Amino acid sequence: MRSLSIAATGMLAQQRNVEVVSNNLANMNTTGYMRRRTEFHDLMYQSLRRVGSTSSDAGTIIPSGVQLGLGVKLAAVYRIHEQGNLSPTDNTFDMAIQGNGYFQVQMPDGTTGYTRDGTFQLNAEGQIVTHDGYAVLPAITVPDNAVDVVINTSGEVQVKLDGQVDYQNVGQLQIANFANDTGLDSVGSNLYLETASSGGATTAAPGSAGYGTILQGFLETSNVNAVEEISNLISAQRAYEMNSKVITTSDEMMRTVSNLR
Repeated sequence: MRSLSIAATGMLAQQRNVEVVSNNLANMNTTGYMRRRTEFHDLMYQSLRRVGSTSSDAGTIIPSGVQLGLGVKLAAVYRIHEQGNLSPTDNTFDMAIQGNGYFQVQMPDGTTGYTRDGTFQLNAEGQIVTHDGYAVLPAITVPDNAVDVVINTSGEVQVKLDGQVDYQNVGQLQIANFANDTGLDSVGSNLYLETASSGGATTAAPGSAGYGTILQGFLETSNVNAVEEISNLISAQRAYEMNSKVITTSDEMMRTVSNLR
């Protein structure tokens, strides 16, 4: 009764599907979160009558054969890199990227992390940092006597000092792009790390060809669509129930055989 193990793989696959959907729904209000999507592959097949083999000495070829599938497996969980909505916050150091790119962050171990979450603040030294205190790269320090800070679409950080009229440029943000965004490694806290699959980061000033622009006083919301996720949840639940029904039916068939006298 292969149907028992086949249905078991189906139930396990839908369990993983529900876990991905639940994670999407849990992060509906997470800044810069990118929703995930599950992809499934069928498992290997057992050939009871091999397609393409000869069926007689005359050389006649079997046109279809008999192949029995052995179930399903989880192949991948993709991130959907779709721009989220831009929500105004009116906070000076909140930033959103319109288009492609990631902010660069100095991780505690010295490596560079990447994020779409532009919830930034100043630390005790006046340096722009994340909510975990990780420095935004390239490092930019805002003077203590600055009375106004303007960050333009090109990432230039301009400050107006107390007693002065003109704005001064204290640095420019750089954003990173990857050949394969899906290949980035999610490490939590809205951060990603470069991998062999993502390729190396290429950096440029915001607004350069192929790079997004910076919008000060805004944050990018999650791109999770609640209606779509609830629909996916219902679909996964129904598929789970149908696979469990297969197990119940197979069990009844086995009981019938065992009760034969």
